[in-house]
Amino acid sequence: MYMKYMPTSVRLPQEAEDRLTALSQKTGRSKAFYIRSAILEYLDELEDIYLAEQTLKRIKNGEERVY
Repeated sequence: MYMKYMPTSVRLPQEAEDRLTALSQKTGRSKAFYIRSAILEYLDELEDIYLAEQTLKRIKNGEERVY
Protein backbone atom coordinates (compact mmCIF):
# COMPACT_ATOMS: atom_id res chain seq x y z
CA MET A 1 0.00 0.00 0.00
CA TYR A 2 1.44 3.36 -1.05
CA MET A 3 1.37 6.02 1.65
CA LYS A 4 1.19 9.64 0.62
CA TYR A 5 3.11 11.98 2.89
CA MET A 6 2.17 15.61 3.26
CA PRO A 7 4.74 18.26 4.18
CA THR A 8 4.28 20.15 7.42
CA SER A 9 6.38 22.09 9.87
CA VAL A 10 6.79 21.74 13.61
CA ARG A 11 8.34 24.22 16.02
CA LEU A 12 10.22 22.51 18.83
CA PRO A 13 11.93 23.81 21.93
CA GLN A 14 15.69 23.98 21.40
CA GLU A 15 16.35 21.10 23.82
CA ALA A 16 13.97 18.81 21.91
CA GLU A 17 15.54 19.85 18.60
CA ASP A 18 19.01 19.09 19.96
CA ARG A 19 17.94 15.67 21.21
CA LEU A 20 16.23 14.89 17.92
CA THR A 21 19.31 15.92 15.97
CA ALA A 22 21.57 13.79 18.16
CA LEU A 23 19.29 10.76 17.81
CA SER A 24 19.15 11.23 14.06
CA GLN A 25 22.93 11.43 13.79
CA LYS A 26 23.50 8.41 16.04
CA THR A 27 21.04 6.19 14.19
CA GLY A 28 21.35 7.42 10.61
CA ARG A 29 17.61 8.00 10.37
CA SER A 30 16.09 11.35 9.49
CA LYS A 31 14.54 13.70 12.01
CA ALA A 32 11.36 13.49 9.92
CA PHE A 33 11.31 9.72 10.52
CA TYR A 34 11.26 10.23 14.29
CA ILE A 35 8.75 13.08 14.20
CA ARG A 36 6.44 11.01 11.98
CA SER A 37 6.85 7.95 14.22
CA ALA A 38 6.04 9.93 17.38
CA ILE A 39 2.94 11.50 15.87
CA LEU A 40 1.60 8.25 14.45
CA GLU A 41 2.24 6.40 17.72
CA TYR A 42 0.36 8.90 19.88
CA LEU A 43 -2.35 10.10 17.51
CA ASP A 44 -4.74 7.29 18.50
CA GLU A 45 -4.27 8.12 22.17
CA LEU A 46 -4.83 11.82 21.61
CA GLU A 47 -8.01 11.12 19.65
CA ASP A 48 -9.27 8.82 22.42
CA ILE A 49 -8.58 11.46 25.07
CA TYR A 50 -10.37 14.14 23.05
CA LEU A 51 -13.40 11.92 22.44
CA ALA A 52 -13.55 10.93 26.12
CA GLU A 53 -13.40 14.57 27.20
CA GLN A 54 -16.20 15.49 24.80
CA THR A 55 -18.36 12.59 26.04
CA LEU A 56 -17.76 13.57 29.67
CA LYS A 57 -18.76 17.15 28.85
CA ARG A 58 -22.01 15.96 27.26
CA ILE A 59 -22.75 13.76 30.29
CA LYS A 60 -22.13 16.66 32.69
CA ASN A 61 -24.37 18.91 30.58
CA GLY A 62 -27.15 16.30 30.59
CA GLU A 63 -26.89 15.84 26.83
CA GLU A 64 -25.91 12.18 27.16
CA ARG A 65 -26.77 9.50 29.68
CA VAL A 66 -24.78 6.61 31.09
CA TYR A 67 -26.54 3.33 31.75
